[in-house]
Amino acid sequence: MAYLWVKALHLIFVVAFMAGMLIQPRYKLHQLGSKPGEPLFETMKSASTKLRHIILTPSVILVWVLGIAMVVMNPALLQMGWFHVKLLFVLILTGLHGYFISVGKKIDRGETVSAKRLKMMNEVPFILLIVIVIMVIVRPF
Repeated sequence: MAYLWVKALHLIFVVAFMAGMLIQPRYKLHQLGSKPGEPLFETMKSASTKLRHIILTPSVILVWVLGIAMVVMNPALLQMGWFHVKLLFVLILTGLHGYFISVGKKIDRGETVSAKRLKMMNEVPFILLIVIVIMVIVRPF
């Protein structure tokens, strides 16, 4: 029963993390549409900082802690092929989180960042999520 509670909490924080990962680049794109000191720039800077501190970082930490707890409670997961693929894509998603934070800090400093690249990168979390969900639910191998 404890395993199911850990799994449920893990999924809850995955949803929160993914929501943040999908909106954070959008905040930054809006911020790029203005200049430092302008109201829109400062509003988006504040909103993305709050999102990072209140949702993104705590969620990614809890996703990992709860995920590791599930592996500790069910070590057989480590012998399943689908789990290895899922873990690889979760690592990529976590790295993307770091990339988004880095790009966001550059934008906050008023540095030039490619809006086109940020728009394209905004789609990557969803693509990664698709693979992760398929691995967990379908378990193709």
